[in-house]
Amino acid sequence: MPKFKIPRALPLIATILVCALGIALGNWQTRRAHEKEEMARQIEAQGKAPAQLATSAVLAKVQPFQRLRLHGKFLQQWPLYLDNRPMNGKAGMYALMPFQITDNGETILVERGWFQRNIKERTKIPALSAPEGEIEIEGVVRTHIDRSMQLGASDSLTPGAIVQNLSVPALAEVLKVKMPEWVLEQTSDHGAGLQRDWPVPSSGADKHRAYAFQWYGLAAMAALFFVVTGIRRGKKQ
Repeated sequence: MPKFKIPRALPLIATILVCALGIALGNWQTRRAHEKEEMARQIEAQGKAPAQLATSAVLAKVQPFQRLRLHGKFLQQWPLYLDNRPMNGKAGMYALMPFQITDNGETILVERGWFQRNIKERTKIPALSAPEGEIEIEGVVRTHIDRSMQLGASDSLTPGAIVQNLSVPALAEVLKVKMPEWVLEQTSDHGAGLQRDWPVPSSGADKHRAYAFQWYGLAAMAALFFVVTGIRRGKKQ
């Protein structure tokens, strides 16, 4: 029975492909690490800056993690609740409510805070009254609302709805208002018994650098294996 001979170029091609893959994925993880480090620098810089009053000019060039002051009133007829948002090992929800700015009439979705969920009756919401009339609140800009895993169709948006995830454009369409896709995590206290220990996004740069090191290591091992096996094959011949 004739023996199958491996083409001479096949080990070289395979080594080149593995090295290219390892280097490409290593470079990607390195870029991700740089992005996370830049995000950490932005958070630190914005945290040191004073909160700016949300005028039309400020809102036109708002930055992630920027601190803002909103002067206006809550749309109290539209409370919303994000379910399955645990904090410190306890099941809970985030309370959200649209906020209308007095000067320009723009509407911003505000994450008011966290409260512990009723274990026995999920739909039983504690009294979380919002201040009436015009007030001023402070908060931090977040580019999006954190999502959780959801099975099935999205929940319908109605006043007082408990939803798994929330699309800001969908809410704006229901309210018939213009609303930016970013949200404001409220940091100023206006009672209602809500907790506002918002989770700080971790940079995670070290994790990406570790992954990059593994991919670069794979490329180096593939190249070393090819060289060693080539030397051994040459000695045998």
